[in-house]
Amino acid sequence: MSRVYSTEKKHSIYQALLQNVPLILDQEKDLISIMSTVCCELKAAFSYFDWVGFYRHSGNSLLKVGPYQGGHGCLSIQFDRGVCGKAASERKTQIVDDVNLLPYHIACSSSTVSEIVVPWVVGNRLIAVLDIDSDDKACFDQLDKEYLERLLSILGDAINDE
Repeated sequence: MSRVYSTEKKHSIYQALLQNVPLILDQEKDLISIMSTVCCELKAAFSYFDWVGFYRHSGNSLLKVGPYQGGHGCLSIQFDRGVCGKAASERKTQIVDDVNLLPYHIACSSSTVSEIVVPWVVGNRLIAVLDIDSDDKACFDQLDKEYLERLLSILGDAINDE
């Protein structure tokens, strides 16, 4: 049985997150604190988000694991590897219904089935990618994409207002 929420429930949860997360992070500029809080809030809001984390852009086409909630993640990911690397290099959100069908998928966890990866770009600078994995198939859709992109945009505006 799928744990995935209905469109209406997802919409309601995301609306609350878009209101609450900026309030929780009011005046916060530290990226690690921001990323940690976002991971915590997303993981708590959706029972089928089995891994939520950021891979920080550390230069030279390399992502390094940042704050996350869930089991161990990959420590480093090159831009030319995996769904996270593709999202970082293309700077476009990636939605994968079944990672087992992707020849370029990196299996950080053998239980992961579906994934969404959203690049966090502020100005022209890639800060990180937000990676969310689920052990359920086809968990992520356009609604997730739109809300997660909006959330990262709001956070980007907040850290850019210095």
